[in-house]
Amino acid sequence: GGVLLALNFALLVAAQNGLVPFGAGVAVRISLLSAGVWWGAFALVAFARLRTRPPGRILPRGQALLTSGFGEVIGTFRELRRLPNTLRYLVGYLFFNDGIQTVIGLSSVFLAQELFSPADRQNGTAAAFSLQIYLLVQFVAFGGALLFERIARLVGTKRAIMISLAIWAGIVIYAYGFLQTTGQALGMAVVLALVLGGSQALSRALFSRMIPRGREASFFGIYEVSERGTSWIGPLIFGIVVSATGSYRQAILSLIVLFVVGLIILSFTNTDKAIRDAGNSEK
Repeated sequence: GGVLLALNFALLVAAQNGLVPFGAGVAVRISLLSAGVWWGAFALVAFARLRTRPPGRILPRGQALLTSGFGEVIGTFRELRRLPNTLRYLVGYLFFNDGIQTVIGLSSVFLAQELFSPADRQNGTAAAFSLQIYLLVQFVAFGGALLFERIARLVGTKRAIMISLAIWAGIVIYAYGFLQTTGQALGMAVVLALVLGGSQALSRALFSRMIPRGREASFFGIYEVSERGTSWIGPLIFGIVVSATGSYRQAILSLIVLFVVGLIILSFTNTDKAIRDAGNSEK
């Protein structure tokens, strides 16, 4: 994915500088087409190589698939209530993950407004820089996941996640008070990418140990649906602060609330007990 992004970025730069016989608009179209071909090609490989597993259970006679599905969701929530530490962790995750996703999603807007002039935003210079940032993050995040896996071995998964959240809070503080140049933005992007790969991988890995065996699909369904259900909180906070103050720096700083709340909830979550309550080994 990162290689394809790099190639598309190179094509866009070439089009903007007249190095290819078409404009930036065509380059964007080619990039979108290449992304579709990329996903389609690897989907065909997956369809050809993955084996179909038999269903874990047969739908009871007289029950419709839709009503049975809703019943499964309700049953999973009831089961989750009997795992209070897992539920607490999930609530904390919803906060800090929303902070992470908002910083990633709105970083290009923040950088364009704070580091570039209206002319640069109009002629595509700001957009090109944002593409460089995204490309950098793609490659560095992989190394970040490996780095935080080592940190988790040394201090434990929960502490490693808490360290990453403290760094996320530091990133928004730095963006608010110290970020002035594109060079500083690139350096900040490296740090962001390191904690991005680690925090997301470790969060999912820890949750997988806090749920009962054989119930992974149901619990991760709740995990994903809940994540999407709260994804509006961060952008709403950001938008309200921008509207009230006119400052994108204050808006990015306001997202620290999500990291702090998530960090506090996580600190009060007994993850070891959650793992035991789910019937899994702590090791």
